[in-house]
Amino acid sequence: MATRTDAPTRREQILKEAARLFAERGFHGVGVDEIGAAVGISGPGLYRHFPGKDAMLAELLVGISGQLLTGGKRRVAESGQGDPEALLDSLIEGHIDFALDDRPLITLHDRELDRLRESDRKLVRQLQRQYVELWVEILREVYPGLAEPAARSAVHSVFGLLNSTPHLGRPGSLPGRGATAELLHRMAKGAFAAAAA
Repeated sequence: MATRTDAPTRREQILKEAARLFAERGFHGVGVDEIGAAVGISGPGLYRHFPGKDAMLAELLVGISGQLLTGGKRRVAESGQGDPEALLDSLIEGHIDFALDDRPLITLHDRELDRLRESDRKLVRQLQRQYVELWVEILREVYPGLAEPAARSAVHSVFGLLNSTPHLGRPGSLPGRGATAELLHRMAKGAFAAAAA
């Protein structure tokens, strides 16, 4: 979801590899030595960046929830009082970027959220609720007749659709990023229109 073009920091490299390895083999199936080897440092060298695997997991899951919310708020702010439908398209595009570019984090969230400390888990849920409500507000501007509970259900359903990307097959088996993004976008818009019908 990052839009930066400069080289990732060592900390970002560690988090990216930790996410990949945790998603592939599970949190308990990966040791710090393996994460260190993936970024070219010793396992104990990781402790200069993180106190342990638990801290990496928390930063990954809290971090992506915060990034999604921040990105959504930025899109709303950039739209000003613009066209709500264009803003909904923008929100969908942003979430598709996350779903296609950060697939290991989706798997990690599904499998490992319960491993977080209670305070971190609550923070993830709080950030996610705010993100959902941002979408609900815009969706109801596009479809004023859509009741709030139905809008909320539709948003959760579309997130489920978009976040299914880890189950679409290996990255090379998809029809290409652009075509996949367009397909997901059409499906999300169709789901919202169906909810409002």
